[in-house]
Amino acid sequence: MNDAMKQAWLEISQMLGEPTPLELDLFLLAWQRAIQAEREECAKVCEAQGEYGCQQYAAALRARGQA
Repeated sequence: MNDAMKQAWLEISQMLGEPTPLELDLFLLAWQRAIQAEREECAKVCEAQGEYGCQQYAAALRARGQA
């Protein structure tokens, strides 16, 4: 869990109280899906540019989500 995730989780915990393990798992899953969606949108922007190297950048963004 990185610093941004820890901060977000702390804020959620303060609002909702002590989290259960299931709530933590759901939070992490939602966070990962949000990151994956953001990478995909960035990859689409790169592809739309049509400039040299943009396809490679788009592929690299998508590959990060697969690792």
